[in-house]
Amino acid sequence: MRDGRLTLAGVEFDVRLTLLIIFCTFVPMLDYYGHSPTGVKAWDRFIFYFLGSALFIWAVYREPLANFGFRWGDWRRGLLYTAASCAGMALILWFAARTPAMQAFYEGRAPNGLGRAIFLNGVELFGWEFVWRGLALFAFARAFGPGAAIFLQAVPFAYMHLGKPELETLSTIFGGAAFGFIAWRTRSFLYPWLIHWFITVFTLLVAMGII
Repeated sequence: MRDGRLTLAGVEFDVRLTLLIIFCTFVPMLDYYGHSPTGVKAWDRFIFYFLGSALFIWAVYREPLANFGFRWGDWRRGLLYTAASCAGMALILWFAARTPAMQAFYEGRAPNGLGRAIFLNGVELFGWEFVWRGLALFAFARAFGPGAAIFLQAVPFAYMHLGKPELETLSTIFGGAAFGFIAWRTRSFLYPWLIHWFITVFTLLVAMGII
């Protein structure tokens, strides 16, 4: 192995990139098959996606998390994107979340209280956003450039929505790419996290008929 590259039978592999692809494939599988170290899905996903990604960066890249979007970044641009995105999505979701499929899916999604559901959604999405709009986005951008990375990181994100209402799932390749664009432009995953959290909570409130 030389300069982070390994050659096997005449085929050269970028070791870091190869390990990243394996990590981004393997960890969602652990999640899908119900491995639960805490017994609470939100905290499980925080461990898998945030702490797991942080450990991966430390072990494989040996760089600060800030290099992978764990920082405020361009906060002025970030707050502008966040406000505009939340306003636009609120208008769309006001109608989309009232469809029978959305209402049926989200009914009873806050069995232990609305406040707890909102908090745990934030915890869960913190991990989701860091693995895709942090680790995957900024690492893929080094290998393929930001344009390709913005859509590459949206692919596993979209597949993680399988089982949700079709309209929501079909939109996620574009939503995930939009989140990636915002993360890249602001150099931070925090603004996509805030937007995603708002979208999830607003969808829940509308679908359940609370607002």
